[in-house]
Amino acid sequence: MRNFAFTKTPFLMPIIEVNDINDSRLGVYTSLTEAQLRNRLEPEKGIFIVESPKVIRVALDAGCEPLSLLCERRHIEGDAADIIARCGENLPVFTGSREMLGALTGYTLTRGVLCAMRRPRPRSVADVCAGARRVVVIDGVVDTTNIGAIFRSAAALGIDAVLLTPSSCDPLNRRAVRVSMGSVFLVPWAWLEAPVPSLGKLGFRTAAMALTDNSVSIDDPALCAEPRLAIVMGTEGDGLAHEVIESTDYVVRIPMAHGVDSLNVAAASAVAFWQLRVR
Repeated sequence: MRNFAFTKTPFLMPIIEVNDINDSRLGVYTSLTEAQLRNRLEPEKGIFIVESPKVIRVALDAGCEPLSLLCERRHIEGDAADIIARCGENLPVFTGSREMLGALTGYTLTRGVLCAMRRPRPRSVADVCAGARRVVVIDGVVDTTNIGAIFRSAAALGIDAVLLTPSSCDPLNRRAVRVSMGSVFLVPWAWLEAPVPSLGKLGFRTAAMALTDNSVSIDDPALCAEPRLAIVMGTEGDGLAHEVIESTDYVVRIPMAHGVDSLNVAAASAVAFWQLRVR
């Protein structure tokens, strides 16, 4: 027996009351892993999840295609009302109690609203870098919180594009999207399959953020004077690989005090973006 019922909102959208956590139609929210959602084999079928009304609005404003909503019943005519109104009358809205949704997703919903969206078509490095003067290369950063924080700083501090090596976390990971507060939809990004020096063909000088004997201070005037600069950020633990550092035009350090040797990659990125911005 099916444990759901259909109702209608003032927006004429189908509202599906969920009473069974095993409802197969909710697999996108419950049982699919991030890798399955991304669907590398068939990118055009990839999906990502956006959490909270504010971030969903940013995604919609950026042109992302909604597939369904999952929210607490009280949000249908509350925090999610404007989202439902703009999504069209055919978008299914799954709803239930806060406890039920927590059991479905395995975590407490932030502001009680989730939206499944179609992954946008991947962009090329040349495309996102066209006209850019400052880009960041995220090399091997796998922590979703750090990815989201880097994107938020990039959007706020004037970075024109984000490039990620294949070993980095997917920017459309649910937590990364939420931590970025939707900034992943504001800054163009692409996967960088080629080595970092390949950016030289696009007119960029490269600057590795690392502590080495020949590193220059981040306030070196030559850095800000570069017309096109790619700032290369490394992993949370080991930083950038030696071969990556050796391949860049600059090696850059952030001066430290009190014997501290380095900053978290998210904090370091904010400092670097501000200091190396186009003046």
